[in-house]
Amino acid sequence: MANLKELKNRIASVTATRKITKAMQMVAAAKLRRAQEAATAARPYAERMDKVLGNLASSIADPKGASKYLVGTGKDDTHLLIVMTSERGLCGGFNSSIAKIARTRAQQLLSDGKTVKILTVGRKGADALRREFGELFIDEIGFKGIKRLNFSHAEGVANMITTMFEEGGFDVATIFFAQFQSVISQVPTELQLIPAKIKENAQDKKQDDGAAYEYEPDEGIVLDYLLKRNIGTQIFRGLLENAASEQGARMSAMDNATRNAGEMIDKLTITYNRQRQANITKELIEIISGAEAL
Repeated sequence: MANLKELKNRIASVTATRKITKAMQMVAAAKLRRAQEAATAARPYAERMDKVLGNLASSIADPKGASKYLVGTGKDDTHLLIVMTSERGLCGGFNSSIAKIARTRAQQLLSDGKTVKILTVGRKGADALRREFGELFIDEIGFKGIKRLNFSHAEGVANMITTMFEEGGFDVATIFFAQFQSVISQVPTELQLIPAKIKENAQDKKQDDGAAYEYEPDEGIVLDYLLKRNIGTQIFRGLLENAASEQGARMSAMDNATRNAGEMIDKLTITYNRQRQANITKELIEIISGAEAL
């Protein structure tokens, strides 16, 4: 059994750790509100983009002549997986859950004989996948030190992806991120970017207001532009969803860590008091025994 000094040092160490986890919980709670508002505000734009794309896609007379961002290259031999995670850890299973679905998808594609390329956005995703799929990495993008993400960051990633696609670097592109639902719930999500997945209920000739729209100069040209724009939009949405999910997961993880530290301190304190009491009793017995011997 540990002596009193060791127990006292351990109690002090756990107490200091509890202060850190409590502070991190409060910081995450403060950041969560702003990140949640940003993620929530981006959803209507992304949803409206889906509806506009669906409206335009249904208007194309000859689907074979449509943009390859919509119909693809005609094959699916090479897949690009964009794995979006955080730059920092200590946020529970947030990063590992995203890496898990990306790993499962990569293994499935490789078993089917497909060529897989991986682009990571965020250091933790790269760390989680490098050991198994390091030879498949084409680039690692990090936003360390950036306090607030904006559309220009997503646009830079989108430009890299579209350039690769135009050069024939891949046939299908998919992003992986966590959709924020609540502090205790972040849903790992897989979304195909290229060719764009148009929701069936979005392919309606009329918009929600019941009006039919005409596009100039040409529906095909507008659709091609919006499909490219949609890549940046969905990546930005994924970054914002990840930011909110990260803070929610960190807040929950640090709350659990603070509670566990408190329980450990209570147990160590009980052990310390029992050991101290046993030492005092032993000393009293020795003193009494010595007095009786005289």
